[in-house]
Amino acid sequence: MTAAQPSPPLWRLLEHTADALQAVRGGRSLTDVLARCPAELRPGVQALSFHTLRWLGSAGEARALLAPKTPAPAVDALLVTALALLWPDETPPYAEHALVDQAVTAVRHRTPPAAGFVNAVLRRFLRERDAVVAAVRHTPLGAWNHPLWWVQRVQHDWPQQWQGLLTEANRRPPMTLRVNARRGTAAAYVQRLAAAGRAAHVLEHVAAGLPAPSAAVVLAEPCPVQQLPGFAEGEVSVQDAAAQWAAPLLLSGAPLRPGARVLDACAAPGGKTAHLLELADLDLLALDSDPQRLARVQETLNRLQLHAEPSAPPGPGRWPGPPPAGVPADRPSRIELKAGDARRPADWWDGRPFDAILLDAPCTASGIVRRHPDVRWLRRPDDVAALARIQAELLDALWPLLTPGGHLLYATCSIFKAEGQDQIDAFLQRCPAGTATLARHSPGHLLPSRDNGNGVRPGPGPAPYDGFFYGLLRKT
Repeated sequence: MTAAQPSPPLWRLLEHTADALQAVRGGRSLTDVLARCPAELRPGVQALSFHTLRWLGSAGEARALLAPKTPAPAVDALLVTALALLWPDETPPYAEHALVDQAVTAVRHRTPPAAGFVNAVLRRFLRERDAVVAAVRHTPLGAWNHPLWWVQRVQHDWPQQWQGLLTEANRRPPMTLRVNARRGTAAAYVQRLAAAGRAAHVLEHVAAGLPAPSAAVVLAEPCPVQQLPGFAEGEVSVQDAAAQWAAPLLLSGAPLRPGARVLDACAAPGGKTAHLLELADLDLLALDSDPQRLARVQETLNRLQLHAEPSAPPGPGRWPGPPPAGVPADRPSRIELKAGDARRPADWWDGRPFDAILLDAPCTASGIVRRHPDVRWLRRPDDVAALARIQAELLDALWPLLTPGGHLLYATCSIFKAEGQDQIDAFLQRCPAGTATLARHSPGHLLPSRDNGNGVRPGPGPAPYDGFFYGLLRKT
């Protein structure tokens, strides 16, 4: 029997967490940074990095109060990391004195002369924590842990809900699963999890007058996907409850015949592509501008035993594959993966109109910061307008490809109205009168909130949704 590997010492995790923070401050994605972290340290560093980035505003303000002269970047990153981990929390990640000791050890390995300084600042924080926390919470950055421009935009867009939205963005999100509708039901999968010793419940989407998706499964505690029964066999996927609205909404626009032609623009990493194919037999083109990201779509389809079949001999951006086991060769679904810029249809479109289009447009990701806490620190104020321009270009380029009577679902994982309702309002104004309408059951903004104001009422407990926008357009 193989002996269990010892857990890495905390000081090593703190070193790499500080490195990750320094990289994010320099404009690098946390996902990219973690991919380069030693495998044995990655889970611990990810957990500590998420915590640090959620409390970065408070910790940075505390460091400025306790040590007004900014230390060297590497020392400052380690000091702020430790302060974030010492910040008051219902379930503190480590005993405070052990954390201070390990933070000082980490400094001694990297910058020995700074060890005394770090020790003094952290111990002073412990002695004066109540006063420091009270002072920091009177600053916008310390109170909300988002850049000031971000706070102001949320205040402007959501004057009644802004405080709740910013608070929710700092909470740990639930791990939500989508059961493959071709392979089972949410209720049956919850029972299967229980047999494996994992607690979970079915999340029933309650939406007055809206075509809500089938039930999702929410785990009581997150776990590695390898521990999910049937994950490797394609019976279940990880997907936020709000993201699970996309496929049912698009398919609700009008009954699609088997083999209907559908475009999934900006398809990577493929969760919504797969969901469409789990619910309907389609002739689907999955398009993405990045061939490497498009390869992730193929990996997703392979795991779910869905096949991608090009309409022409394999070439750049296309991957053929066999039909899944047990599925007849004459199955009406056909999937093509192609690399191309959705704003330039002349480069990839064959001239045949689509019955339905899913446009999951690039955006600020302001609705998913609880899952990606680095986003708030990486974005800049002018990113909103720049991305809104790209979204408008995508809408204008793809709309002519839709057949009359067809539907286009515009989606973003953003709570900013410039990327949601304002974008759709502007598009409708650009369209000739009577040629485009917004479906009555279009949800609009789905917020990580107990009350979305649009008929969506999640069940009891923390808000199960990330922030999304959905606008379902019909071409007349």
